[in-house]
Amino acid sequence: MKKVKVNFLGFPGWHLECSAMSVKYLGKKLDIHCGGIDHIPVHHTNEIAQCEAIFKNKWVNYWLHGAFVTVDGGKMSKSLGNFYTLNILKDNNYDPLDFRYLTLGTHYRTPLNFTFEALDNAKNSFNHLKDKILEIKDNLESKGKSRIKTYQNNFLKAINDDLNLPKALAVMWDVIKDSKLGNKEKYSLILDFDKVFGLGLKDVERGKLNKDLKELIKKRENARKAKDWKLADKIRDELKKKGVIIEDTEEGIKWKVL
Repeated sequence: MKKVKVNFLGFPGWHLECSAMSVKYLGKKLDIHCGGIDHIPVHHTNEIAQCEAIFKNKWVNYWLHGAFVTVDGGKMSKSLGNFYTLNILKDNNYDPLDFRYLTLGTHYRTPLNFTFEALDNAKNSFNHLKDKILEIKDNLESKGKSRIKTYQNNFLKAINDDLNLPKALAVMWDVIKDSKLGNKEKYSLILDFDKVFGLGLKDVERGKLNKDLKELIKKRENARKAKDWKLADKIRDELKKKGVIIEDTEEGIKWKVL
């Protein structure tokens, strides 16, 4: 095969670099190209000009430009002290998937305002989702597959609507709440949908307490019996940081490991 040498002309720097790398690894025509909205007026405009001038064809079929992430309603920057990484969130006892669940609730073309209150709400909703999945897995009865196709179509319709993940997430919750749908069918749909969400839902299992956690729960119960409510609350908060949620019920203490 005869080799063709291609010389790219246009703005120097990273505009040219991206065009060259895209063509080398992905080809002369792309179906989907992603990026931030700040790339529209300059960077992507130059990529289009360079590639279409060389190859004489439409270079990209669909452009998916994501809106900015703001923090407490303002710009995120190191100078403002509001720049967060996943490691920072992990150090504050958040799972990276808690943040992923937060992002699923906002369409990618809509600005996402990050606050720890919003992250807490997302974490609670995600934990509620995992609780529901555990309940479903406890009894995987079947009620037939007649309703499966409807939900599959609704989910696909949401995804094909410009990757409307909030709408697709709502479809999954509709599946969970549908009393006419068997748990076996629910679980199958949830795992199928999670191929898009990437929430690791197939790995949801009931947690186990180690020796140290059992001792803390026992210590808290002794504090409650002694009516030392301050110590009991302190231990409950400590357990929560370690991923153990304590519930005081009429039947006694209930716990779950997140």
